[in-house]
Amino acid sequence: MDLVGFLVRLRRWRIARELLMLLNGTEIPATVRIGPDFRLIHRGMGAVMHPTTVIGARVQVFQRVTIGRADVDQPWGLSRMERIEIGDDAILCAGAIILGGPGITRVGNGTIVGANAVLTSSTGDWEVWAGSPARKVGEREDPQAA
Repeated sequence: MDLVGFLVRLRRWRIARELLMLLNGTEIPATVRIGPDFRLIHRGMGAVMHPTTVIGARVQVFQRVTIGRADVDQPWGLSRMERIEIGDDAILCAGAIILGGPGITRVGNGTIVGANAVLTSSTGDWEVWAGSPARKVGEREDPQAA
């Protein structure tokens, strides 16, 4: 087990965040709310998250994922984006970009955002999104519904 993973399991986010930024170029501000069993695959190399992000339980984030603002033309205090919520069991694949703002507030439970997808709208639960701009390409089965 690596040091960052050990610190995450101990819920020592402050120290883990600093190590991630220093070693991997990963930026997870202290204001990001993170649920249990959060996983940074490949140590989340280069992942960047907006300070108002809320991440659910069992979420997997791969390298180079960006969660940010689509309304960068707005001054910081006047941004229309209150927060982006990532639902439980979501998977954000390598290079996925999630742009929050008037068009997106939530990535649904169990949703997969494909590699290098640019998501500019909210998703439903247990969906698969891919492409640039991202569009719904499929659905997943909720394992607890069976």
